[in-house]
Amino acid sequence: MMTDAYAICVRVDDAFVEKTPTVRLREAIARTLQRYDAAPGSGVTLLVTNDDAVRSLNRRFLGIDAPTDVLSFPFDDDLPGEESGPYVGDIIIAHPHTAALAAQSGHDLAHVLILLAVHGTLHLLGFDHDTPENQQAMWLAQEQILEELGVPLDIIPPMADLSVEDE
Repeated sequence: MMTDAYAICVRVDDAFVEKTPTVRLREAIARTLQRYDAAPGSGVTLLVTNDDAVRSLNRRFLGIDAPTDVLSFPFDDDLPGEESGPYVGDIIIAHPHTAALAAQSGHDLAHVLILLAVHGTLHLLGFDHDTPENQQAMWLAQEQILEELGVPLDIIPPMADLSVEDE
């Protein structure tokens, strides 16, 4: 698998460099782009940062004043700027929040980070988990990619019950 077919930038805050498998994260993003036929040269930026930064972005862009593990921001091609190839978007992972979730669930931190990189990339590619059908498709995609990457599939959380009961 050639990760250099895509322009993937992985940036990690200094505090988390030693506990972040940057090569594997780049591979997870590239594998996801490749599986869904993203154009060669497509770009994704992944930032692994602290909880406060992610919480601030969550509040600013989604109106949710709470920490979360991963955020995805698909590129808005209506913005002015230079064309340097098909830019897909940005993924931001909160390392401390993710480490706490990994410890709580008994999963390897590297595997959880890889899952989040795949999950975030799928969001950039248009996947969502807002309906039972969409969630099923996204979870299947995660499963297939993680299997290709050799990540245990029990790392994928169970699908949420999205059914809405009539009042």
